Amino acid sequence: MNIYITLDYELFFGVKSGSVEKCIIEPTDELLKIVDPYNIKFVCFVDAGYLWALEKYKDNFIQLHEDYEKVTHQLKKIHREGHGIELHIHPHWEDTYYDSGRWLFNTDRYKLADFSETEVLDIVTRYNDVLKRVSGASPVAYRAGGWSAQPFLPIKKALETNNIFIDSTVYPNGFYNSRKQFFDFRGVPQYKTEYNFSEDLIQEVNYGKFKEIPISSLKVSPLFFWKFIIAKFSKNKKHEAYGDGQAISMSKSGIFKLLTSSSYSVVSIDGYKAKLIKKAFRNYCRNTQNKGNFVMIGHPKAFTNYSLKKVKNFVHDSHKKHNYIIYK
Repeated sequence: MNIYITLDYELFFGVKSGSVEKCIIEPTDELLKIVDPYNIKFVCFVDAGYLWALEKYKDNFIQLHEDYEKVTHQLKKIHREGHGIELHIHPHWEDTYYDSGRWLFNTDRYKLADFSETEVLDIVTRYNDVLKRVSGASPVAYRAGGWSAQPFLPIKKALETNNIFIDSTVYPNGFYNSRKQFFDFRGVPQYKTEYNFSEDLIQEVNYGKFKEIPISSLKVSPLFFWKFIIAKFSKNKKHEAYGDGQAISMSKSGIFKLLTSSSYSVVSIDGYKAKLIKKAFRNYCRNTQNKGNFVMIGHPKAFTNYSLKKVKNFVHDSHKKHNYIIYK
């Protein structure tokens, strides 16, 4: 089995973004301590809009200049050490500004579908250019912010222009629909770990120019999310997130569905969800005969001591029999 550890390298987007140190730098360094002894490489899907915004404002604010230096130093370092640097886009940075010592987010345009085709091309090209300049890497893979990559056709044209032909946004059976966020991956078979596509990222096309490497997923019962809530509010330090910001609130209807009916979740190395990694991996090994891809997603801002311990145990148990790889 090919195993990918993928990170969405970003701040929080709620009323409090959190600090660069706690949301990005420190937790990423903690993961490095886990994987380095095994010479395992992970992938950072870097929120390139954040880099663009830092460059836009850093000359006017000392704090942002310092943040820019810290982030670019870490990205260059992990690229030199062989980790993957790929493109992650949250386009709401187009409407976000910095004032009175904090980021003021406007998430009315949270997905690329909220922009015109010309604007999508501009955003993808501009963000990709700054990521290449900052990290020294040339991205080959893309992941949509909030998994919102539909409709794909305008994004397809922009990615083609920037020589990016791998997507890793989809997770089988995933679905969510709110005013700001939308994705519907219910047409992707549960244990489909790689396929080609063209204009619709959930429709396999044998000779499609694009390759989808889906994030692995599993079916989760409501009981798990009740336990998740208990862990979150237990005040046990092992469940405290590294990040010091606040996420965008999930809709009440979305929370209700999670707590009352089974749903599909990404295989995550964040917080209490890391409890499910080994179970999900066993399912994938059994249903794919140890072939294909197992893709985990994480957000440094959401790491906890508990989740990192789960990752450490998983890496220790799996590294000899399976291949840890990056998209290149």
